Amino acid sequence: MNIDVYDTYATSKAGNTIHFDVFLPIGGSKETAVQYARVFLESIGEAGDELKSERCTFCHTEAAHPIVEAEIALSGHFILQMEGCPKPYR
Repeated sequence: MNIDVYDTYATSKAGNTIHFDVFLPIGGSKETAVQYARVFLESIGEAGDELKSERCTFCHTEAAHPIVEAEIALSGHFILQMEGCPKPYR
C-alpha cells in the first residue's frame, strides 16, 4: 500500500513546536489531513482549532510499513509523532 504524507507543525500552549506527520491512503485530501491533525492535537491536550491549514502540507508519497498499513485500515489514518509529541518516533 502506498500512502500520502502530510508534514504538520503546530505550536503548543507553552509555545513549543509540535511536529508530526499525518499518513493517509493515496488520494486523501489536505482537508482530511488537517481534520486528523486537529483531533490528534486535542488528544494530547493541545488546541486543535489553533492549527493553521498552511502548517499541514503534502510532502510525498511512499510505501507504508505494515504497522502503518494496519492502522490506516482500522482508522483511515496514521500519526507519526516527532518533535514535541508525547510518543516521538525514535
